[in-house]
Amino acid sequence: MTSSRSAVIFALALLAPALLYILAIVAYPLVDTIILSFTNAALRPTYDFVGWANYQKIFGAGNFIDVIIRTFVWTFFSVAAKMVIGTMGATLLNSAIPGQTVFRILTMPPWIVPMAIGIFMWGWMYNGQFGMISGLLQNFGLIDGPWPFLAQGNSAFWATIVTDVWIGVPMVTIYLLAAMQSIPKDLYEAAWTDGAGRLYRFRRITLPLMVPAMLTMSLLSLIATFNSFDIIWILTQGGPSNQTTTMIIDTYKTAMGSRKYGEGAARAVVICIFVSLFCIVYFRAVRKLSQGEIK
Repeated sequence: MTSSRSAVIFALALLAPALLYILAIVAYPLVDTIILSFTNAALRPTYDFVGWANYQKIFGAGNFIDVIIRTFVWTFFSVAAKMVIGTMGATLLNSAIPGQTVFRILTMPPWIVPMAIGIFMWGWMYNGQFGMISGLLQNFGLIDGPWPFLAQGNSAFWATIVTDVWIGVPMVTIYLLAAMQSIPKDLYEAAWTDGAGRLYRFRRITLPLMVPAMLTMSLLSLIATFNSFDIIWILTQGGPSNQTTTMIIDTYKTAMGSRKYGEGAARAVVICIFVSLFCIVYFRAVRKLSQGEIK
């Protein structure tokens, strides 16, 4: 097409399906949730606008602040463990070891197995009476009797983190393995010729060149973990005594459990704000990576 106007119309026609999809699936529910957060909507057929009352209520209550802190702590330790274990796993899988292909295949089951099945499996393992973990600890003399991991606040909190790490590590490992394999072999050969050891090569070549991939993976994992629902809900449903209740669990309990849709919508908006901040950080990092500012 030679006419600029025709080119614009043609471009808009191509974008129209995607724009309609975004408006129907993303924009409308988001706007509707924001509007609902300013109402006292519940099971009754009618509701009124209450302004900022829902936000004042949730931030005025100390338990919601505790939920926010718990969510960030849960996310931090989970993402940190995924990155550390994933980096170690990618390093081992990238090494010239016998049975390398088999080990790479064995890395995938936590990612391939349906999430609900994997979480139920961990729930059985955490069982205090006949769970494998409690039994092993008793056999080694580390505990005196059955320990119900999911019935104690601290152990339940860390148990959900371990399960989330188990599910998320394969993706991190495969992603970082791909990043390692993209590093030019000439750099390692030159360093080996100069007498550099494996640790030195890993510290001076592998890690610096993997920083962009590690940054991207950590940010993506941060967003997914912060918004994770299935693991905690299947294992503990936020218990015991709300010790594993994160923001997404608290939102579900308020909206669907207590039928306080207005307050639940306000909590959802707060989650959306936090996730949006993470996305802004991610897109800025991607832009800097593309411009070569992060090395």
